[in-house]
Amino acid sequence: MATSSPSTPSLSASRDDHFSTTRNSSNEVSETTSQPPRKSIVLKTGIVGDTNIGKTSLMVKYAEGAFDEEYVQTLGVNFMEKSIIIKNTEITFTIWDLGGQKEFVSMLPLVCDDAVAILFTFDLTRKETLNSIKEWYRQARGMNLSAVPLLVGTKYDEFVHLSDNYHEEVTRQARKYARAMKAPLIFCSTAHSINVQKIYKIVLAKTFDLECTIPEISETGGPIIEYKYC
Repeated sequence: MATSSPSTPSLSASRDDHFSTTRNSSNEVSETTSQPPRKSIVLKTGIVGDTNIGKTSLMVKYAEGAFDEEYVQTLGVNFMEKSIIIKNTEITFTIWDLGGQKEFVSMLPLVCDDAVAILFTFDLTRKETLNSIKEWYRQARGMNLSAVPLLVGTKYDEFVHLSDNYHEEVTRQARKYARAMKAPLIFCSTAHSINVQKIYKIVLAKTFDLECTIPEISETGGPIIEYKYC
């Protein structure tokens, strides 16, 4: 992996949660460019968490922009790539998704080793998957102390229909864990394209110490984005 970092752009939130396909200024993140990239960087990221919480859907949504409602359980490790262009530098995310069943824990090193960021994911509608984050974090940190951690709640589109009391309880616990992990906290929905692209914009910002201007959202019951405290 190349060790040099791209010139510092400003990473801003886009209205429809997608990268722009045109370049309006030198600071804009773009999928295309008229000039060949001056250099390329590969960033390995891992996704871990319990089974049936939407890890693979999150990976596919970011890498391909697709969402499949039919659940297919991950057996072992899934892998995909996504490339973007920032100021004539091609950045390729290699995304490693670990199946959540206990028998696949032995494959955790494949996901964590050399990763620059690890997404610790849980299902917002199942509090027990949030409780499991402690153990996932303990094991992953035992293999990689330098990766940027992110705490990501999935299935926000279902979570939003639950009770206010449940919203408050889950959000309070998730914030507590995120602060302890020194990790950004993000609630997302792959089905409705909520905050998926923003997760990886924050990964870039944290990895390269870039300015990130994505607005934070802290309202209980809302699609939480909190990252400036860490």
